[in-house]
Amino acid sequence: MFADDDPRLSQLLEGIVRLASGDLQSRIEVSPARDELDAIIMGTNLLAEDLQIIYEELEQRVEDRTQLLHEAHREMQKMAMQDPLTGLANRSALLAALKSAQDDASAGPPVILLLDLDAFKSINDSLGHAAGDQVLNTVARRIRGAVRGTDVVARLGGDEFAIVMPATGADQAAVIGQRILAALKEPIELPDRTIRCGASIGLSVGGPDRTPDDLLMEADVAMYASKAEGQNRLHVFEPGLLLVRRLRSQLLDDLRAAVKGDGLVLHYQPVVALDSGRIEGVEALVRWQHPTRGFIMPDEFIPLAEDAGLISEMGLWVLTTAVRQLRQWIDDAVVDSSFSVRINISATDLQSLQFLEDVRGVLKETGVRPEQVVLELTEVAIVRGNDLDRYSLGGLRGLGVGIEIDDFGTGYSSISYLRRLPVDRVKVDRSLIEGLGTDPSQPELVAAVLQLVRACGLEAVWEGVETAEQAEHLRNLGCLSAQGYYFSKPVPPEQLPGLLARSKAQSNSG
Repeated sequence: MFADDDPRLSQLLEGIVRLASGDLQSRIEVSPARDELDAIIMGTNLLAEDLQIIYEELEQRVEDRTQLLHEAHREMQKMAMQDPLTGLANRSALLAALKSAQDDASAGPPVILLLDLDAFKSINDSLGHAAGDQVLNTVARRIRGAVRGTDVVARLGGDEFAIVMPATGADQAAVIGQRILAALKEPIELPDRTIRCGASIGLSVGGPDRTPDDLLMEADVAMYASKAEGQNRLHVFEPGLLLVRRLRSQLLDDLRAAVKGDGLVLHYQPVVALDSGRIEGVEALVRWQHPTRGFIMPDEFIPLAEDAGLISEMGLWVLTTAVRQLRQWIDDAVVDSSFSVRINISATDLQSLQFLEDVRGVLKETGVRPEQVVLELTEVAIVRGNDLDRYSLGGLRGLGVGIEIDDFGTGYSSISYLRRLPVDRVKVDRSLIEGLGTDPSQPELVAAVLQLVRACGLEAVWEGVETAEQAEHLRNLGCLSAQGYYFSKPVPPEQLPGLLARSKAQSNSG
């Protein structure tokens, strides 16, 4: 045992107190006696060393974890401000950059360019989303290559991009905008084809009384003005455009109501057999009976419907209404079982698995024979179609409905494609017969197109016939069917029986 007055006892006690207070580097001196008390002191020192090692390891772990948390936080902040597809800034980052440029406008106000691709929807619909993503990445790289290092490029979603240009005049920004348009006009190489994808740009100049949201809205208004002027344009915002925007917004609201209510009507343009003048079918053409503006033609409201996502709903209404009308004409003995109705469908319809069921449903409901219903698609929509499009086309052929290429001669016009496509006939675009009767070489061109179409086992309908001379030329060349204002303008359904009676009388008298 050791004496109560041994000084090592107080040293041991003091050392334990220091350890308890967190001083893990504290050590108690061991005496030369090497007795039991020294053994306790040595054990206490060993415990202190173990505690110090454990504490240092814990500190290192905490430091490592803290570093990881900081890195994760920075990565989350980066992700929150970055478009995941293109790596560009996103809307939040753009608005932040725009606000910063507005707040620091000592060298001049910022400019924002808003850009929307002109043909992206058709690319996505016909080639698929993988091709669409590749196009978006290519566009992103080209925009970055066309702007300055101080400019912030963002993708706002879909095919919409924006560029914030700090302390930049409108003229200088317009020059850069034109450089972007020139870069985007260049062909884009995809794995199996080359495409072109232009853009429309709106430009808005900042000011002390404008918020970032105001600038973005103004650039958006200017961009739609660019689209209205044609592809690959840049338009600078001006206050008068706000009225145009309000009118367009009101028109869109009216169109939504028309699609859901009874604001749309169908007119029918006859398709005529050239040899006899007999009406063999009609094309259903949608018209909008606006409550205050009267009839609005499709070239004004169809693009509006596409932008608003109404085109499929409108297409279903046209399909149902046209086939029901054909059923009514059959029941009234106005037409016979050889009479057909042609209905335009969009590339969006082919991308919907529901569309096939819609066609099947309306055929079952009306009892109309499938071959009396002919669906018309544009040449580009069919040729560029992806696997889902081909599945839809195959399913439609399985139902027995006819499929016709519309506007033939304005797209690919490739005979190799024609041989493979599940179509019955083509409708040759009006541009190919405009010179009949005035251009001596035009009949040879028409004859060549007809020969090529028939070489693929198909037949042609010639649209846009406006004169007796054109009709006579087509008849002499051996063309079978045509439509156009020479025969009849599109008419309401109640006028068709009269047209049919007159054409039958003329056919009999001939």
